[in-house]
Amino acid sequence: QYSKIETGRLNYFRTHQREIRFELYQGLQDVFANEFERVGRRIVLPSSFTAGPRAMLQLYQDSMAIVREFGKPDLFITVTCNPSWPEIKDNLMLNQTEQDRPDIVARVFNQNLKLIIQII
Repeated sequence: QYSKIETGRLNYFRTHQREIRFELYQGLQDVFANEFERVGRRIVLPSSFTAGPRAMLQLYQDSMAIVREFGKPDLFITVTCNPSWPEIKDNLMLNQTEQDRPDIVARVFNQNLKLIIQII
């Protein structure tokens, strides 16, 4: 399912390059490219495509703005979710798996995240 959705998003970006104003980027790249074999058509992924380099750069710039405003972080905390947590298993119906109920997994994760934030 995920790959179908991502393929659809990539196809949208490929077919809607005019809205992304790709011509400006392409013209500049063609002018400055000294290697003629590289002259051609590239596809620009906007920052709204979360797996693209523009999105990563945007996230980096946002985090640096936060550091500039509030200072360097004291902690770096990673929170994960275990689908075998008792809170998740107890809310599944007979013959259901965690993959069948992502809503329960997300709800339990968010509750545990809020608890961790309160403790900190």
